[in-house]
Amino acid sequence: MAIGGGANVAQQFLKAGLIDEIHLHIVPILICEGIRLFEHLDDKQIKLEKVSMIDIPDVTHLQYRVVKP
Repeated sequence: MAIGGGANVAQQFLKAGLIDEIHLHIVPILICEGIRLFEHLDDKQIKLEKVSMIDIPDVTHLQYRVVKP
């Protein structure tokens, strides 16, 4: 299942341990403000394992697996 809604929603799912994979699509555009994805996770340590990276002009696609204890 895919979720959307920005960093705040993703942080809630990460804290609850409900995310198995993270797909990030990075576009080099500065929008001045926003919420950092891996901030506000309290003391919860999130370990990620890189699955794939595709770097093309104007966007980088990253896929990580969340390592569960």
